[in-house]
Amino acid sequence: MAENQRYLALDVFRGMTVCFMIIVNSPGSWGHIYAPLEHAPWHGFTPTDLVFPSFLFAVGNALAFVMYKYEGQGESIFWTRTIKRLCIIFLIGYLLSWFPFYNFGTGEFKAIGHTRIPGVLQRIALCYFFASIIIHYCSKNLIVIISGLLLLGYWIVVYAFGDPNDPYSLSGFIGNDMDKLLLGDNHLYHGEGVAFDPEGILSTLPAIVNVTFGYLAGDFIRKNGNNFETIAKLMLYGAGAVVLALTWHMAFPINKKLWTSSFVLVTVGIDMMFIGTLIYVIEILKKVKWTNFFVVFGRNPLFIYILADVLITLFYIIPVGDKTFGGWLFEDFYGSVMSPINASLAFALTFMLINWAIGYVMDKKKIYVRV
Repeated sequence: MAENQRYLALDVFRGMTVCFMIIVNSPGSWGHIYAPLEHAPWHGFTPTDLVFPSFLFAVGNALAFVMYKYEGQGESIFWTRTIKRLCIIFLIGYLLSWFPFYNFGTGEFKAIGHTRIPGVLQRIALCYFFASIIIHYCSKNLIVIISGLLLLGYWIVVYAFGDPNDPYSLSGFIGNDMDKLLLGDNHLYHGEGVAFDPEGILSTLPAIVNVTFGYLAGDFIRKNGNNFETIAKLMLYGAGAVVLALTWHMAFPINKKLWTSSFVLVTVGIDMMFIGTLIYVIEILKKVKWTNFFVVFGRNPLFIYILADVLITLFYIIPVGDKTFGGWLFEDFYGSVMSPINASLAFALTFMLINWAIGYVMDKKKIYVRV
């Protein structure tokens, strides 16, 4: 039966997402990055903006292969596992924000009162939690309806309660006021020069839809198998989502930092079409030799993401002469033979390969970290 098949295409999709996420998160210098590897400054879309929503979409894909197993096991099993994963992933994300806990420059422990509370893993944890509840208790049609209401409701709230002059601006976004009120300035991201968190509370609501639609796509593939009809429908639904997103963009701009409803639809649409393409190449044409590299990432996605976050921090703590190891690798090793922008890319690729090598050893030893 199609329901019992293992889908290499989905493993590769997940692995490619983690691979690209490490590359874009780890340049040698944030001041020297090729344009496709940067996020859109505000409204707009770049390939890099697709990475995080694709990770959420992949979480939904995975749910399609585990949620049906909860049927008949009792409510306590579902709630115990779901709450456990929420807490563990959220806590790990929070600890990564605090890491390395100690400021080697000042010789003091980092103040927990200034530790960022929202974050990538925290959003993944929350989206997983709420999407799991929706999926567990609702029919497929109701999941679609709830997903649509989340996107429409988010738009209404942002427009109605934001700055009347520009509710989609950094200063006019109502979600920022909510984060400051509930979490406080010191616990938010300051990368925009002010307290503003792209993984804030309100903008997490539409992000849940990336998971629910990932689930619907994964469940459709699980039940229908590898065939041209599956591919055609994924491409059709994906293209439809992109068209709807571009239409909505005229009223509610595509914006990753606000995680607008049009942003959700464009990323979901691209992900569906990309998975359809992978199924065609891998499952239909049987071109699989190139997939092994990405499967290494796909089999330990959460662990490798956490590993990369810890390692990149250590790179800029470990001293090499009068510099850190990361600074030496970028400036002296690659920078001595390359332009700054190419040295920055070479650094990111090297760092990605280091994480891949660790993942490869774990895969060979059949070590898979699950939460």
